[in-house]
Amino acid sequence: MAVRTILVTGGAGFIGSAVARHIITHTADAVVVVDKLTYAGNLASLAPVADDPRYAFEQADICDAQAMADIFARYRPDVVMHLAAESHVDRSIDGPAAFIETNIVGTYVLLEAARHYWHGLAATPKAAFRFHHISTDEVFGDLHGGDDFFTETTPYEPSSPYSASKASSDHLVRAWMRTYGLPTLVTNCSNNYGPYHFPEKLIPLMILNALAGKPLPVYGDGSQIRDWLYVEDHAQALYLVATTGKPGETWNIGGHNERTNLDVVKTICELLETLAPEKPAGVAHYRDLITFVADRPGHDLRYAIDASKIERELGWRPQETFESGMRKTVEWYLSHQSWWQQVLDGSYRGERLGLGQ
Repeated sequence: MAVRTILVTGGAGFIGSAVARHIITHTADAVVVVDKLTYAGNLASLAPVADDPRYAFEQADICDAQAMADIFARYRPDVVMHLAAESHVDRSIDGPAAFIETNIVGTYVLLEAARHYWHGLAATPKAAFRFHHISTDEVFGDLHGGDDFFTETTPYEPSSPYSASKASSDHLVRAWMRTYGLPTLVTNCSNNYGPYHFPEKLIPLMILNALAGKPLPVYGDGSQIRDWLYVEDHAQALYLVATTGKPGETWNIGGHNERTNLDVVKTICELLETLAPEKPAGVAHYRDLITFVADRPGHDLRYAIDASKIERELGWRPQETFESGMRKTVEWYLSHQSWWQQVLDGSYRGERLGLGQ
């Protein structure tokens, strides 16, 4: 197989940068990262691969049709992996407009750029081209605490402006294949965690707040259940789908790790007791910092992924257990203070966002 050029939108974000690092580190393919570099985009997350000759970076907005057309013309990608998105539920509650613009309009603009580029390809590269849209399990809504799992055929029932915007983009991607023949693939993943995670999200926020002796805010009673997926496992799965998946198919990607939010926070506290025993002044036990706060509006109780299709068809299974992945994550934050300190020195101040007030 000839070396591919893979265009990764949102490649300076949490999952996108993991995908870029995976491709450069573990494959022979080339990567072109496109990122607008908003608050969650961080070039420091790409530093491990930034000097590789197979890596290129373009600062651009996926809503800019001319910029997208120019990037397709310049780099001639074989695969598009579309991760660029506004991705935080809490922010979408307080400011939904950016989610509609980036996640729906931006996906439309990118699909059109890809379609016009694809139409101009010769027969062989045209047949090999793929557009892989990376989405979320939140499009399926709430499992209501039962024993069921989201499958690839679960009806969409999004609860937040974020998940509604991602559901909309999923439908656009499928429509562009049905109507125009563009060879698209869709994946829906569970909650990611791991290195380089923006500190507003639950796991890094709890780690950094605990290290600072700040309260660990848990929504409601902390009984909400999520399936946790280590980001490097996810990156491997995404690359596998993008390069071997059959167009028109959807795959759910999960970590087989259901935990309540409260259990996640308690796990972090226990790990820090071992890995960072010198606590901030006045803190006897990290778990004493746990603070219950008003619940998020429209908060889904349970998400859980049935990831049997991707295992059966593509041979992927997560390598990390929740315990091994969480230990790696806490160790990473303890040893990469310079990375997260730069983030905290910016506009984000370490709070849970979007209480809908």
